[in-house]
Amino acid sequence: MMTRALSPETFLLRRMFDAAIAAAQPALCVPPALPEKPEGRLIVIGAGKASAEMARAVEAHWDGPLTGLVVTRYGYAVPCERIEIVEAAHPVPDAAGLQAARRMLDRVQGLSADDTVLCLISGGGSSLLPLPLDGITLADKQLINQQLLRSGASIGEMNCVRRHLSAIKGGRLAAACHPARVVTLLISDVPGDDPRDIASGPTVADASTCADALDIIRRYGLELPDHVLEVLRSGRGESVKPGDPRLARAEVRLVATPQMALQAAAQVARQAGVTPYILGDSIEGEAREVGKVMAAMALQAVNHDQPFDQPCVLLSGGETTVTVRGQGRGGRNVEFLLACALALRGKGGIYGLAGDTDGVDGQEEIAGATIAPDTLARAWEQGLRPGDALDDNDGHGFFQALGDSVVTGPTLTNVNDFRALLVTAPAGH
Repeated sequence: MMTRALSPETFLLRRMFDAAIAAAQPALCVPPALPEKPEGRLIVIGAGKASAEMARAVEAHWDGPLTGLVVTRYGYAVPCERIEIVEAAHPVPDAAGLQAARRMLDRVQGLSADDTVLCLISGGGSSLLPLPLDGITLADKQLINQQLLRSGASIGEMNCVRRHLSAIKGGRLAAACHPARVVTLLISDVPGDDPRDIASGPTVADASTCADALDIIRRYGLELPDHVLEVLRSGRGESVKPGDPRLARAEVRLVATPQMALQAAAQVARQAGVTPYILGDSIEGEAREVGKVMAAMALQAVNHDQPFDQPCVLLSGGETTVTVRGQGRGGRNVEFLLACALALRGKGGIYGLAGDTDGVDGQEEIAGATIAPDTLARAWEQGLRPGDALDDNDGHGFFQALGDSVVTGPTLTNVNDFRALLVTAPAGH
């Protein structure tokens, strides 16, 4: 893949992005959160893009016996000696994930009150644990995931639907561990860090209902098979509710969050003499609309030194959405940047980087991209039409053609999206 040499401004943004990813590395955040040794066995289970690296961190810092099984995305496995690592598909589930979920439930059968289950959960776990309720097939789950991903629904809405069609999510995995103690270590990739929405909460009680899931399906016009809808209409898909005695010994520990990652990036900016402003760690909404808003704030800083003095960098995290209407490859971070570049109209002194901290924006093996004051001019010189690319949801194609993609490879963590606009021009420029 063609990439251009980085300007000093873009290099600073890339250093900030790398710092955000480093702050959420399991080797740093998992060991302090490990539970005390149980009287019985320690069984390690887990799912997510960071789960294999979390498992490696557990093995490196646990000196007692343990066994386990975790499932991660293809390409995200790391060597472990005592914990089995399985790879499966994300974001659309496959048979490998289905089999791993079945085996995981089998692993936690017949435990005693002296045993402890250590559950390692990070973003991506929903697709990696696609065990449906009776009467629902893997093909049904794949169809549901594909429709949800294209619908524009928020991550919380997507996970509400997923929880009520699953045999393992919505607290069911923790319930299966009863009467053992369950300690869940979470790396959050969701706005607000709600444990129910991280991998659809397999070890967390869920107050939402089948009726809530049906409302979401109607709201976004999802076309699901009648036998799937019947699971919800009958109430058979109800998740494990707060107060359920099977979850009395289940606890959750957040070990890495989007806010921690943004703070690490902000420190890099300060060291470079640039004042950081964290606008929010849980920003949602259409990616292109968020791009327009952050661009407007950067323009106000350039033109009027408001509301921030410069040089400054505007930071935000969270998870935006893309309602796919075109034929492009999607990707919420590149869609954000393309809309941002169009709104900035080549204004001098404004640079940007947006990327997913797991290294995958949408379904591409590309984390995100960068923009600069000459982005639109270079595109037009190549015969690219930025507005058409945005209409076609083809941010990845656009930035790849310019050599402005950001490729990290598997980062082995996931604290959601990172967005940064660096403002360096003097007021009135």
